[in-house]
Amino acid sequence: MEASNIIYKKGHKKFQLKNLVYFLIIGVILTAFVIITVYPILNTLAISFNDALDALRGGIYLWPRKWSLNNYSTVLHKESMITGLCISVLRTVVGTVLQLSTTALIAFVLSRKKFIFSKPISVLYVLTMYVNGGLIPTFLLYRNLGFMNSFWVYVIPGMVSAFNMLVIRTYMNGLPDSLEESAMIDGAGYFKIFTRIIVPLCKPVFATIALFIAVGQWNSWFDNMLYNRMADNLTTLQYELMKLLSSVSQLSGDPNTAALTGSSAQVTTKSVRAAATVLTSLPVVALYPFLQRYFVTGLTIGGVKE
Repeated sequence: MEASNIIYKKGHKKFQLKNLVYFLIIGVILTAFVIITVYPILNTLAISFNDALDALRGGIYLWPRKWSLNNYSTVLHKESMITGLCISVLRTVVGTVLQLSTTALIAFVLSRKKFIFSKPISVLYVLTMYVNGGLIPTFLLYRNLGFMNSFWVYVIPGMVSAFNMLVIRTYMNGLPDSLEESAMIDGAGYFKIFTRIIVPLCKPVFATIALFIAVGQWNSWFDNMLYNRMADNLTTLQYELMKLLSSVSQLSGDPNTAALTGSSAQVTTKSVRAAATVLTSLPVVALYPFLQRYFVTGLTIGGVKE
């Protein structure tokens, strides 16, 4: 009996030692991952709040050496920046609502087992993920449709996303069929089933997809450059920031040290880029905590088909 207890204690100590080594290794890896992830964010914040010319000396890592708000004033002093901010917010809200609504409705229709054309239509949507018309044909199409110099070029072409539709459809396929059958027995139609049953149950995947759509709309500037270049009242914040960075970098051959001299401040491309990065990231950072709890459920259930 004593021998067995000794063997058990030795085995238990070895097990504890292995667990300790395992957790130490995992802890070191996770700590390194956190440092690699967080350091660029803190460094960008420090550079954005530091004096631009002082930042050229280097040595700024986690904290500003010489505090200054000139970088932010340079980014925000133009009236076009305020207009661009309003347009970006408007396109993000309208684009997210329209794309999520249309994509969810299509996913609901294609998830119905009684709909005989579900598979052929789904295949057509999948093909659009691999084949497109090309840049020039798309430009000509939008021009013929009257989308040039129009706000609707930001939202109508992206009203349906094939990938998002597949994720939402897979999520809806995982819902019990008995819910729909019970609702139909009670006299509910498809629209009432969608609004009263499907939508509340699909909140996790809707929240996840909504954030993806909103981030894409908020960060988009290429469509502004292609289709609304001549409409100054429709420029987005990201396009205005891109033009500002270009104007700063063109003043010198070195894009990191190019200086823009104003009436009361002098900034560099690097400092303006840091301030612009912080400003454009704020809405996403502010929105993320409210939707984070939906991420795991929304992506795991919606992204895996049993």
